[in-house]
Amino acid sequence: DPDMPFVPSIPEDQFILVEEGDPAVIPCRTSDPDAQVTLVNSLDKSVHALYDTKQGFIGNFPAGSYTCKTMVKGVEFKSDEFLIYIIRATSQLPVEIEALKTVYKTGETIVVTCVVFDNEVVNLQWNYPGKVKEKGLIKLDDIKVPSQKLVYTLTIPEASVKDTGDYECTARHATKEVKENKKVAITVHDKGFVHLEPQFSPLENVNLHEVKNFVVDVQ
Repeated sequence: DPDMPFVPSIPEDQFILVEEGDPAVIPCRTSDPDAQVTLVNSLDKSVHALYDTKQGFIGNFPAGSYTCKTMVKGVEFKSDEFLIYIIRATSQLPVEIEALKTVYKTGETIVVTCVVFDNEVVNLQWNYPGKVKEKGLIKLDDIKVPSQKLVYTLTIPEASVKDTGDYECTARHATKEVKENKKVAITVHDKGFVHLEPQFSPLENVNLHEVKNFVVDVQ
């Protein structure tokens, strides 16, 4: 089609996610398989790469925006802009789960964090007793310095006895069939369960050099 030398691309094709060190495909395909196509970067400088008429340009490209150009009867045509984003994603999926404490009283706030190391894009799901009622608040912090880690924080406000149980996070690799899950057991009590009985008065006197013992019964 001389009026449309580049096959129209869908938005999903224009955003290219590629793992660090892996080759990528910039899918600017032409309606004429014999067309001469040039790839340029955001500075309008030519980029040398292998061109496949059925796929597009193939190579290891730095992150940034790219556009394809071709000439039809002396008229220059440009393709849509393609954006390459480089992600850090190791083949392993190191995950750690942490709880500020594992025993709570009714009314307190439960906080559990799940940390994914050395991977920028993962799918993470929580399973916990209050999930059906969507009781938990989830926050994500993407930390890049001094090393890459994703910190997912699950907060359960106004905890009740029904929030007792296993808190589990499952992380899935964005591009590989790898998953890892960790869990921690949380207990919520209806009221405090430690009783203290001091065997002394609120105010005690002691003589100089006297050794005095203070005894507390703990139940």
